[in-house]
Amino acid sequence: MDQQPTSPARGLTRPPHLRPGDHVAVVAPSGPIDPERLAAGAGILRSWGLRVTVAPHVLDTHPSLGYLAGADADRAADLQQAWLDPTVDAVMCARGGYGVHRMVDLLDWDAMRRVPPKAFIGFSDVSSLHEAFAQRLGLATLYGPLASGSAFVTDGPTAEHLRRTLFEPDSTTLLTSATATALVPGVARGVTAGGCTHVLAAERGTPGARPSFAGTILILEDVNEHPYQLDRILTQFLRSGALDGVAGIALGSWEGCGRPDRVRSVMLDRLGPLGVPVLWELGFGHCPSSLTVPLGVPALLDADAGTLTMAVPALAGRA
Repeated sequence: MDQQPTSPARGLTRPPHLRPGDHVAVVAPSGPIDPERLAAGAGILRSWGLRVTVAPHVLDTHPSLGYLAGADADRAADLQQAWLDPTVDAVMCARGGYGVHRMVDLLDWDAMRRVPPKAFIGFSDVSSLHEAFAQRLGLATLYGPLASGSAFVTDGPTAEHLRRTLFEPDSTTLLTSATATALVPGVARGVTAGGCTHVLAAERGTPGARPSFAGTILILEDVNEHPYQLDRILTQFLRSGALDGVAGIALGSWEGCGRPDRVRSVMLDRLGPLGVPVLWELGFGHCPSSLTVPLGVPALLDADAGTLTMAVPALAGRA
Protein backbone atom coordinates (compact mmCIF):
# COMPACT_ATOMS: atom_id res chain seq x y z
CA MET A 1 0.00 0.00 0.00
CA ASP A 2 1.58 3.29 -1.14
CA GLN A 3 0.77 5.44 1.88
CA GLN A 4 2.84 8.31 3.24
CA PRO A 5 3.34 8.35 7.02
CA THR A 6 2.53 11.69 8.62
CA SER A 7 2.49 13.13 12.10
CA PRO A 8 -1.03 13.84 13.45
CA ALA A 9 0.37 16.91 15.21
CA ARG A 10 1.96 18.50 12.16
CA GLY A 11 -0.64 17.78 9.50
CA LEU A 12 -0.08 17.15 5.81
CA THR A 13 1.78 19.05 3.10
CA ARG A 14 -0.14 22.23 2.23
CA PRO A 15 -0.22 23.37 -1.40
CA PRO A 16 0.53 27.04 -2.15
CA HIS A 17 -2.29 29.57 -2.18
CA LEU A 18 -3.52 31.01 -5.47
CA ARG A 19 -2.90 34.35 -7.16
CA PRO A 20 -4.74 36.10 -10.01
CA GLY A 21 -3.55 34.61 -13.28
CA ASP A 22 -3.21 31.09 -11.87
CA HIS A 23 -4.69 28.16 -13.76
CA VAL A 24 -7.49 25.93 -12.42
CA ALA A 25 -8.62 22.73 -14.13
CA VAL A 26 -12.20 21.50 -13.67
CA VAL A 27 -12.74 17.73 -13.67
CA ALA A 28 -15.78 15.47 -13.22
CA PRO A 29 -14.83 12.30 -11.29
CA SER A 30 -18.41 11.41 -10.33
CA GLY A 31 -21.84 12.25 -11.76
CA PRO A 32 -22.99 13.99 -14.97
CA ILE A 33 -22.80 17.77 -15.22
CA ASP A 34 -25.35 20.48 -15.99
CA PRO A 35 -23.64 22.54 -18.74
CA GLU A 36 -25.34 25.81 -17.76
CA ARG A 37 -24.33 25.55 -14.11
CA LEU A 38 -20.80 24.55 -15.15
CA ALA A 39 -20.58 27.66 -17.32
CA ALA A 40 -21.82 29.79 -14.42
CA GLY A 41 -19.27 28.24 -12.05
CA ALA A 42 -16.42 28.71 -14.53
CA GLY A 43 -17.52 32.33 -14.88
CA ILE A 44 -17.17 32.85 -11.14
CA LEU A 45 -13.67 31.39 -11.18
CA ARG A 46 -12.69 33.63 -14.10
CA SER A 47 -14.08 36.66 -12.27
CA TRP A 48 -11.44 35.97 -9.61
CA GLY A 49 -8.72 36.38 -12.24
CA LEU A 50 -8.15 32.65 -12.73
CA ARG A 51 -7.59 30.91 -16.04
CA VAL A 52 -10.02 28.00 -16.30
CA THR A 53 -9.71 24.80 -18.31
CA VAL A 54 -12.57 22.31 -18.41
CA ALA A 55 -11.19 18.77 -18.82
CA PRO A 56 -12.07 16.97 -22.07
CA HIS A 57 -14.58 14.48 -20.64
CA VAL A 58 -16.37 16.67 -18.08
CA LEU A 59 -19.59 16.85 -20.12
CA ASP A 60 -19.60 13.15 -21.06
CA THR A 61 -22.25 10.72 -19.89
CA HIS A 62 -21.56 7.02 -19.43
CA PRO A 63 -22.93 5.06 -22.43
CA SER A 64 -25.15 2.81 -20.28
CA LEU A 65 -25.00 4.13 -16.70
CA GLY A 66 -26.46 7.60 -16.82
CA TYR A 67 -25.50 8.44 -13.24
CA LEU A 68 -21.82 8.63 -14.25
CA ALA A 69 -20.01 11.46 -16.02
CA GLY A 70 -18.48 9.32 -18.73
CA ALA A 71 -16.41 6.14 -18.61
CA ASP A 72 -14.33 5.36 -15.51
CA ALA A 73 -11.06 5.45 -17.45
CA ASP A 74 -11.89 8.82 -19.01
CA ARG A 75 -12.84 10.41 -15.68
CA ALA A 76 -9.60 9.12 -14.16
CA ALA A 77 -7.57 10.30 -17.14
CA ASP A 78 -8.98 13.82 -16.87
CA LEU A 79 -8.02 14.08 -13.22
CA GLN A 80 -4.58 12.57 -13.70
CA GLN A 81 -3.79 14.74 -16.72
CA ALA A 82 -4.85 17.87 -14.84
CA TRP A 83 -2.77 16.92 -11.82
CA LEU A 84 0.34 16.17 -13.87
CA ASP A 85 0.03 19.32 -16.00
CA PRO A 86 2.77 21.69 -14.74
CA THR A 87 0.73 24.73 -15.79
CA VAL A 88 -2.22 23.81 -13.52
CA ASP A 89 -2.21 25.35 -10.03
CA ALA A 90 -5.49 23.92 -8.70
CA VAL A 91 -7.96 21.16 -9.55
CA MET A 92 -11.65 21.65 -8.78
CA CYS A 93 -14.32 18.98 -9.09
CA ALA A 94 -17.46 19.87 -11.01
CA ARG A 95 -19.96 17.70 -9.17
CA GLY A 96 -20.41 14.92 -6.62
CA GLY A 97 -23.07 12.25 -7.00
CA TYR A 98 -21.48 8.83 -7.40
CA GLY A 99 -18.49 7.52 -9.31
CA VAL A 100 -15.22 8.20 -7.48
CA HIS A 101 -15.12 4.70 -5.99
CA ARG A 102 -15.06 3.30 -9.52
CA MET A 103 -12.13 5.40 -10.76
CA VAL A 104 -9.89 6.13 -7.76
CA ASP A 105 -7.77 3.00 -8.22
CA LEU A 106 -7.23 3.77 -11.91
CA LEU A 107 -5.09 6.79 -11.04
CA ASP A 108 -1.29 6.54 -11.17
CA TRP A 109 -0.60 7.69 -7.62
CA ASP A 110 3.16 7.22 -7.99
CA ALA A 111 3.23 9.65 -10.91
CA MET A 112 0.93 12.09 -9.10
CA ARG A 113 3.19 12.04 -6.05
CA ARG A 114 6.17 13.20 -8.11
CA VAL A 115 4.70 16.58 -9.09
CA PRO A 116 4.56 19.72 -6.92
CA PRO A 117 1.46 19.95 -4.70
CA LYS A 118 -1.56 21.94 -5.86
CA ALA A 119 -4.93 22.82 -4.38
CA PHE A 120 -7.69 20.24 -4.72
CA ILE A 121 -11.32 21.23 -4.09
CA GLY A 122 -14.61 19.34 -3.87
CA PHE A 123 -17.01 17.62 -1.48
CA SER A 124 -19.66 14.89 -1.19
CA ASP A 125 -18.59 11.88 -3.35
CA VAL A 126 -15.20 13.59 -3.65
CA SER A 127 -14.60 12.52 -0.01
CA SER A 128 -12.95 9.35 -1.34
CA LEU A 129 -10.46 11.44 -3.31
CA HIS A 130 -9.74 13.60 -0.27
CA GLU A 131 -8.89 10.44 1.63
CA ALA A 132 -6.73 9.19 -1.23
CA PHE A 133 -4.85 12.49 -1.49
CA ALA A 134 -4.23 12.39 2.24
CA GLN A 135 -3.20 8.74 2.48
CA ARG A 136 -1.36 8.29 -0.82
CA LEU A 137 0.08 11.77 -1.42
CA GLY A 138 0.28 13.14 2.13
CA LEU A 139 -1.49 16.26 0.85
CA ALA A 140 -3.91 18.65 2.55
CA THR A 141 -7.05 19.41 0.51
CA LEU A 142 -10.18 21.57 0.64
CA TYR A 143 -13.63 20.18 1.43
CA GLY A 144 -15.37 22.93 -0.48
CA PRO A 145 -17.94 23.70 -3.16
CA LEU A 146 -18.19 22.12 -6.59
CA ALA A 147 -17.73 24.12 -9.78
CA SER A 148 -21.26 23.32 -11.02
CA GLY A 149 -22.78 23.03 -7.55
CA SER A 150 -25.94 24.92 -6.69
CA ALA A 151 -24.46 26.61 -3.61
CA PHE A 152 -21.37 27.77 -5.50
CA VAL A 153 -23.25 29.36 -8.39
CA THR A 154 -26.19 30.81 -6.42
CA ASP A 155 -24.89 31.69 -2.94
CA GLY A 156 -22.43 34.56 -2.72
CA PRO A 157 -21.07 33.72 0.76
CA THR A 158 -20.26 30.13 -0.33
CA ALA A 159 -18.23 31.33 -3.30
CA GLU A 160 -16.62 34.15 -1.33
CA HIS A 161 -15.46 31.84 1.46
CA LEU A 162 -13.81 29.56 -1.09
CA ARG A 163 -12.22 32.56 -2.82
CA ARG A 164 -10.72 33.81 0.43
CA THR A 165 -9.55 30.31 1.36
CA LEU A 166 -7.76 30.01 -1.99
CA PHE A 167 -6.33 33.54 -2.23
CA GLU A 168 -6.24 34.82 1.37
CA PRO A 169 -6.06 31.69 3.54
CA ASP A 170 -4.94 33.69 6.57
CA SER A 171 -8.44 35.17 6.66
CA THR A 172 -10.28 31.83 6.92
CA THR A 173 -8.51 30.02 9.76
CA LEU A 174 -11.54 30.42 12.08
CA LEU A 175 -14.68 28.50 11.08
CA THR A 176 -18.02 28.98 12.81
CA SER A 177 -21.70 29.45 12.00
CA ALA A 178 -24.88 30.73 13.59
CA THR A 179 -26.03 27.13 14.10
CA ALA A 180 -22.83 25.77 15.66
CA THR A 181 -23.48 24.46 19.18
CA ALA A 182 -21.97 21.84 21.46
CA LEU A 183 -23.48 18.38 21.18
CA VAL A 184 -20.80 17.12 23.55
CA PRO A 185 -18.84 19.93 25.27
CA GLY A 186 -15.08 20.22 25.35
CA VAL A 187 -11.96 21.22 23.47
CA ALA A 188 -9.77 19.00 21.29
CA ARG A 189 -6.76 19.30 19.01
CA GLY A 190 -6.08 17.18 15.95
CA VAL A 191 -5.62 17.16 12.20
CA THR A 192 -8.82 17.62 10.21
CA ALA A 193 -10.10 14.69 8.16
CA GLY A 194 -13.40 13.29 6.94
CA GLY A 195 -16.24 14.29 4.66
CA CYS A 196 -19.53 12.68 3.64
CA THR A 197 -20.46 9.87 6.04
CA HIS A 198 -21.85 7.29 3.62
CA VAL A 199 -18.94 7.81 1.21
CA LEU A 200 -16.39 7.38 4.01
CA ALA A 201 -18.23 4.26 5.16
CA ALA A 202 -17.82 2.77 1.69
CA GLU A 203 -14.05 3.28 2.03
CA ARG A 204 -13.82 0.92 4.99
CA GLY A 205 -11.88 -2.22 4.06
CA THR A 206 -10.56 -0.88 0.75
CA PRO A 207 -6.82 -0.95 -0.01
CA GLY A 208 -6.19 2.78 0.47
CA ALA A 209 -8.35 3.34 3.55
CA ARG A 210 -6.70 4.58 6.74
CA PRO A 211 -6.96 2.12 9.66
CA SER A 212 -8.76 4.68 11.80
CA PHE A 213 -9.29 8.40 12.31
CA ALA A 214 -7.14 8.35 15.44
CA GLY A 215 -5.76 11.77 16.34
CA THR A 216 -8.05 13.63 13.96
CA ILE A 217 -10.76 16.23 14.22
CA LEU A 218 -13.26 14.30 12.13
CA ILE A 219 -15.68 16.33 10.02
CA LEU A 220 -18.92 14.58 9.03
CA GLU A 221 -21.98 15.58 7.01
CA ASP A 222 -24.45 13.91 4.66
CA VAL A 223 -27.54 14.30 2.50
CA ASN A 224 -30.73 12.26 2.02
CA GLU A 225 -29.87 9.58 4.58
CA HIS A 226 -32.68 8.74 7.01
CA PRO A 227 -31.81 8.69 10.73
CA TYR A 228 -31.72 4.89 10.81
CA GLN A 229 -29.33 4.92 7.84
CA LEU A 230 -27.06 7.39 9.62
CA ASP A 231 -27.23 5.12 12.66
CA ARG A 232 -26.12 2.18 10.51
CA ILE A 233 -23.24 4.18 9.01
CA LEU A 234 -21.97 5.39 12.38
CA THR A 235 -22.37 1.91 13.86
CA GLN A 236 -20.21 0.57 11.04
CA PHE A 237 -17.58 3.19 11.88
CA LEU A 238 -17.68 2.11 15.52
CA ARG A 239 -17.58 -1.62 14.84
CA SER A 240 -14.77 -1.29 12.29
CA GLY A 241 -12.57 0.71 14.67
CA ALA A 242 -12.64 3.77 12.41
CA LEU A 243 -13.40 6.05 15.38
CA ASP A 244 -10.86 4.54 17.77
CA GLY A 245 -8.72 7.37 19.12
CA VAL A 246 -10.57 10.18 17.33
CA ALA A 247 -9.80 13.50 19.06
CA GLY A 248 -13.04 15.36 18.31
CA ILE A 249 -15.87 15.59 15.78
CA ALA A 250 -17.34 18.55 13.89
CA LEU A 251 -20.72 17.88 12.29
CA GLY A 252 -21.98 19.75 9.24
CA SER A 253 -25.32 19.80 7.47
CA TRP A 254 -27.87 16.98 7.18
CA GLU A 255 -30.08 18.15 4.32
CA GLY A 256 -32.87 15.69 3.49
CA CYS A 257 -32.01 13.48 6.47
CA GLY A 258 -35.27 14.03 8.33
CA ARG A 259 -36.12 16.05 11.39
CA PRO A 260 -33.03 17.73 12.85
CA ASP A 261 -33.92 16.61 16.39
CA ARG A 262 -33.95 12.97 15.28
CA VAL A 263 -30.62 13.33 13.48
CA ARG A 264 -29.22 15.04 16.56
CA SER A 265 -30.43 12.16 18.74
CA VAL A 266 -28.68 9.63 16.50
CA MET A 267 -25.43 11.60 16.65
CA LEU A 268 -25.57 11.90 20.41
CA ASP A 269 -26.40 8.20 20.85
CA ARG A 270 -23.62 6.95 18.56
CA LEU A 271 -20.90 9.58 19.11
CA GLY A 272 -21.54 10.70 22.68
CA PRO A 273 -20.08 7.55 24.29
CA LEU A 274 -16.73 8.24 22.60
CA GLY A 275 -16.18 10.89 25.28
CA VAL A 276 -14.74 13.48 22.88
CA PRO A 277 -16.03 16.96 22.00
CA VAL A 278 -18.70 16.96 19.30
CA LEU A 279 -19.78 20.17 17.55
CA TRP A 280 -23.26 20.26 15.99
CA GLU A 281 -23.96 21.98 12.63
CA LEU A 282 -20.82 23.92 11.77
CA GLY A 283 -22.28 24.94 8.41
CA PHE A 284 -20.49 22.87 5.75
CA GLY A 285 -21.63 20.23 3.31
CA HIS A 286 -24.91 19.85 1.42
CA CYS A 287 -26.49 23.09 2.60
CA PRO A 288 -27.63 26.21 0.70
CA SER A 289 -24.70 28.20 2.10
CA SER A 290 -21.52 26.34 2.95
CA LEU A 291 -18.07 26.89 4.42
CA THR A 292 -14.90 25.49 2.88
CA VAL A 293 -13.17 23.22 5.42
CA PRO A 294 -9.45 22.39 5.09
CA LEU A 295 -8.57 18.71 5.46
CA GLY A 296 -5.17 17.57 6.68
CA VAL A 297 -4.52 20.73 8.72
CA PRO A 298 -3.89 20.85 12.50
CA ALA A 299 -6.85 22.50 14.24
CA LEU A 300 -8.48 23.30 17.56
CA LEU A 301 -12.11 22.26 18.03
CA ASP A 302 -13.93 24.22 20.74
CA ALA A 303 -17.42 22.74 20.94
CA ASP A 304 -18.48 25.15 23.68
CA ALA A 305 -17.52 28.19 21.58
CA GLY A 306 -18.89 26.65 18.38
CA THR A 307 -15.58 27.06 16.52
CA LEU A 308 -13.03 25.12 14.53
CA THR A 309 -9.74 27.04 14.30
CA MET A 310 -6.89 26.05 11.99
CA ALA A 311 -3.44 26.26 13.56
CA VAL A 312 -2.07 27.25 10.15
CA PRO A 313 -3.80 28.56 7.02
CA ALA A 314 -5.35 26.01 4.69
CA LEU A 315 -2.82 26.80 1.96
CA ALA A 316 0.83 27.75 2.29
CA GLY A 317 2.56 30.98 1.35
CA ARG A 318 4.39 31.56 -1.92
CA ALA A 319 7.76 33.10 -2.58
